[in-house]
Amino acid sequence: MEGFLQSFAGLTIGDIIMFLIGGLLIYLAIKKDYEPMLLLPIGFGIILANIPFSSAIGKDGFLTILYNAGIKTELFPILIFIAVGAMVDFTPLLQQPFMIFFGAAAQFGIFFTMFLAALLGFDLKQAASIGIIGAADGPTSIYVANLFAPNLLGPISVAAYSYMALVPIIQPPVIKALTTSAERRIKMDLHLVEVPNKVKILFPIVVTFVAGILAPMSVSLVGSLMFGNLIRVSGVLDRLSKTAQNELANLVTLLLGITIGSTMTADKFLTPTTLLIFAMGLVAFIFDTAGGVLFAKILNLFLKKKVNPMVGAAGISAFPMSARIIQKMAQKEDPTNFVLMQAVGANVAGQIGSIIAGGIVLSMVSSMM
Repeated sequence: MEGFLQSFAGLTIGDIIMFLIGGLLIYLAIKKDYEPMLLLPIGFGIILANIPFSSAIGKDGFLTILYNAGIKTELFPILIFIAVGAMVDFTPLLQQPFMIFFGAAAQFGIFFTMFLAALLGFDLKQAASIGIIGAADGPTSIYVANLFAPNLLGPISVAAYSYMALVPIIQPPVIKALTTSAERRIKMDLHLVEVPNKVKILFPIVVTFVAGILAPMSVSLVGSLMFGNLIRVSGVLDRLSKTAQNELANLVTLLLGITIGSTMTADKFLTPTTLLIFAMGLVAFIFDTAGGVLFAKILNLFLKKKVNPMVGAAGISAFPMSARIIQKMAQKEDPTNFVLMQAVGANVAGQIGSIIAGGIVLSMVSSMM
């Protein structure tokens, strides 16, 4: 009884607000199906961490132990990348290598938001961590934030995953604002070729080597993603590939989510900085989308066979959600228009582009500090 009274007396308005935020994330995960694998454990982790005198956090708390073992060491994000690599099929990109440029152009929001955050008073490492929300890739955001701004890990992680879930709401208005109906009706020829298995096997090896030479700080990220993909395409590790796609992905995502939630205590989360991070995260997603669309429109000034500018927006890393949105918008303008394969190619290119962009940011900021 005494413990109950002590705990109840220790409740603050901030704790109650955090309980409501945790409950909201759980509601969005269950009712709205917004990134449920992350938002649900994050929401519950928030509740666990904000109960007064909670034994889940602190020196001997299991969530603090998980944080020190899995996030502080960068282990959880790396394991997630291995799982994601095992899930991704890069064949659409190998059939359309040209789409790699859209994967690069759609990272514009990262650098724009990083610059904006610096102007608003964040130091360089914090600005880089906020800008990387625009990678539309949760593990990359977590990885960079943990290295550069661990005190901002909670809001950056929630912003990244929340906006990834809201891509179907964020992207269409931006695309419509930057394109005409005629541009959205552009049809693209698709001549699919058979990709030899040896090319699929060489691809993750070559990408790792090239990315490593260009941005050595990206090797952990790119290498783990490509290792997972090599397991998938090798043809000799089917059981390990399925394990990475299912058991590894599910277990690490579960632990990652609840551990991130545990960092979101009222004193750290309920600050004006959090609101600013969410606002700039939205800016990053908007400018990523705009960068891909505008790049396609600029290309069309020089190409005989025009590119549907909407495909450029699929260059963000929110796979496969963004590609599906582009196809849906194309068919709304013209039911006979089918641009899904081009959009998927740009979308998987965006996964590589976002990780390399993260590595470039890490290298650039580290060299300046």
